[in-house]
Amino acid sequence: MQGGRGILAALALLTAVVWSATAHAGHGNAVMSLDADYVQAQYAKGRKLTAIDLRSEEEYRRGHLPGARSLPLDQLTSRFAEVPRSDLVVLYCDCARSEVEVAYWFLRGKQYRNLTVLEQGFATWVERGHPVEK
Repeated sequence: MQGGRGILAALALLTAVVWSATAHAGHGNAVMSLDADYVQAQYAKGRKLTAIDLRSEEEYRRGHLPGARSLPLDQLTSRFAEVPRSDLVVLYCDCARSEVEVAYWFLRGKQYRNLTVLEQGFATWVERGHPVEK
């Protein structure tokens, strides 16, 4: 029965994913993104995911998603191996969508296939009253 739950969870995730109509390098590739409320629901259900905070270390120390790892955007190219290759990875920052998408596509180029972007960024996470760790 455990396998059935895994399939249902995967289908639920796939259904909840919002496909952004983002062109990349002239191709119709889309960036997978998740709404803040959906990500919070996954935390509440105890689902395994890793949040990667692309903001500065100072901003990270002021508050971040539960269990998030700090990996500032300007250090991504030298530290990308710290991003797990299993389970769901949620990238986020408080930057322009195009900046977080640069990180997404960089990691996709390194053969990461478990990536999503937090749809509205950290500010929306906080505004919606979701938990923040310090």
